[in-house]
Amino acid sequence: MINGLEHIGNIPISTSALSSLYPEMKAGNQKVRNLELAGKLIRLKKGLYVVNPTVSRVALSTELIANHIYAPSYISMSSALRYYGLIPETVYSVQSMTIKHSRSFNTPIGLFDYTSINRDAFHIGVTSVNKQSYSFLIATPEKALCDLIANSPLVNLRYLKDVETYLEQDIRMNIDELRKMNLTIFEQYAKVGKKGKSIQTLINYLNR
Repeated sequence: MINGLEHIGNIPISTSALSSLYPEMKAGNQKVRNLELAGKLIRLKKGLYVVNPTVSRVALSTELIANHIYAPSYISMSSALRYYGLIPETVYSVQSMTIKHSRSFNTPIGLFDYTSINRDAFHIGVTSVNKQSYSFLIATPEKALCDLIANSPLVNLRYLKDVETYLEQDIRMNIDELRKMNLTIFEQYAKVGKKGKSIQTLINYLNR
């Protein structure tokens, strides 16, 4: 029984897929429930589980879990910037963007927040990070910064000084790292994403 779970690793898996591991069991769903009660499985939401790392011997990936809890989605905003080491603050929820309605999921693994983004902007600046046995979708640093600006209600970058204050004081991003970023992603986002004028001010700041 446990050997079957070990092969799953840290990939989130549905109730039906778990039940298929035990074809001899008529009440497959009850078997899944028993595994959860025994601490072998961790319930992420209705119908979706992840194997306890004590069983799989594989560390959980909150980025991978986030992609599966609410799809399509990708890691972004402060979570992505923190992942890349571009901001110093700890992020207390896993932040993602989705073309669906905004939602939050409180799980035993942590809090997962999803913010809605329009379809035209969704695919700009999204990349896949490949690990040994899995991969997940995450915003590039440029896209993560755009998403953060666009979805921070009090942020309105009208002047170059606003950009400097926001980057250095509000989110404490290293300006030298910012200057290495790809302007094309900012330009594409400014055309179709929210707060295009603020993103354009950011572009103007980088073009100085």
